[in-house]
Amino acid sequence: MGAGAVGCYYGGMLARAGAPVNLIGRAAHVEAIRRDGLRFDGLHFQQVIALKASTTLEAVGSADLVLFCVKSTDTEQAARAIAPLLKADAMVLALQNGVDNAERIAAVVACPVVPAVVYVACNMGGPGHLRHSGRGDLVIGSLRGARPEPTPAQLARLAGWLQAAQVPCRVSDNVEGELWGKLLINCTYNAISALGRARYKRLTAITETRALMRAVVLEVLAVARASGVNMPAGDWVEIALGLAASMPEATSSTAQDLARGKRTEIDHLNGFLAARGAALAIDTPVNRALHALIKLAEDGLE
Repeated sequence: MGAGAVGCYYGGMLARAGAPVNLIGRAAHVEAIRRDGLRFDGLHFQQVIALKASTTLEAVGSADLVLFCVKSTDTEQAARAIAPLLKADAMVLALQNGVDNAERIAAVVACPVVPAVVYVACNMGGPGHLRHSGRGDLVIGSLRGARPEPTPAQLARLAGWLQAAQVPCRVSDNVEGELWGKLLINCTYNAISALGRARYKRLTAITETRALMRAVVLEVLAVARASGVNMPAGDWVEIALGLAASMPEATSSTAQDLARGKRTEIDHLNGFLAARGAALAIDTPVNRALHALIKLAEDGLE
């Protein structure tokens, strides 16, 4: 559901392993896949993958698993659209940026919603053409108070499906903290990559940019602590700065959106962090500035 780069990557990996996958996306994209297959330029293989594609939502009605890959700005609208079509025993896997998408989906649909922390660098090279440049692993789990809550057996089965498709997938008992860890990464990289028009390896190579990124991390950690989030153990400054080594050629989804003349998810990244900080009386000047600058760039879009 939402067959952009992330949907095509994970859908393509599942289809390559033999799963019956149907990509739901825009007309030009769907037409190219129906005609030629999904052209998958991966780090470890290049292949044309045959799979179904559709511009309509009816395909979710027969699905055991829905990969929910729309932008965070479209979460409620897309969830309401598929809610009446879903099987009672289906699962929805939220493969999105931000920390609250699974809750927003679960407020609308009746089946279990599984939040996922997504670490993959990929982009679309054109209709039906996926380019993969880094990683591809997932962390899944169950949020506190989720109703209906995915059972341990359901999470294990889902992880097994993904691992069988060569998608590393770990089940965490602290997926909230993992989601905030990914938010920290997004806040650190997305806006700066977009504003600097730079791949990740350049961001950490410059002293001034590293200092800026460190300031972002410290603000996110302060807001997370005040929010009662149990962040996974580790030096998050080093974790964040070290990500560039595993995805040196990556550019952020924010940079990709602006390059295509599209609105970004910045309100759900640095904007979300700044708003949560304001609600908790924690100042976040760096995140506020990055949010404002991306909003300014969006305002210049035709």
